[in-house]
Amino acid sequence: MYLISLYFDEKTNSILQRYIDKISKVTGNTFMTDHEVPPHMTLSAIEARSVEVLMPSFEALKGRLTRGQIQFVSTGQLHPYVFYITPVLNDYLTELSKTVYDEYSKIPETAISRYYRPGSWLPHVTIGKTLNKEQMLKSLEIMQDEFSPFVSEVTRIGLSRVNPHKDVSSIIL
Repeated sequence: MYLISLYFDEKTNSILQRYIDKISKVTGNTFMTDHEVPPHMTLSAIEARSVEVLMPSFEALKGRLTRGQIQFVSTGQLHPYVFYITPVLNDYLTELSKTVYDEYSKIPETAISRYYRPGSWLPHVTIGKTLNKEQMLKSLEIMQDEFSPFVSEVTRIGLSRVNPHKDVSSIIL
């Protein structure tokens, strides 16, 4: 499995990492910190036999994508294990999703996750993962005190492997 993900400006990274660290500390669930998962928003999850199959399409994205602003406005849960923050799905994010999907859907030997296709994608940044019910409740409680909406700038797009997370390539926007 490979991911195409968005990465953010330093201020946003600091805020997101603070949330990740806080949830880890309060819940005792250290999955995100133990696996050194960087703050990111996945645009696409792709099954492919090798990263080499994906690289030409990744390179083709250079010059077609731009920096943009998004506004994080809420927290949420993907049951049963994930706690996240989410932005408004604005025109910028919608266009990024469509552009990436259109580029990768041309590759016959790949499969794009149905959860990361335009029209079915829920943009989010995971700040807690593999949480049990009690940890989810603690995450909600702490984020009620910690979270407030903020504006972010998308500065980079990356291609990475999962389990464990490893960056393969990135494009500065």
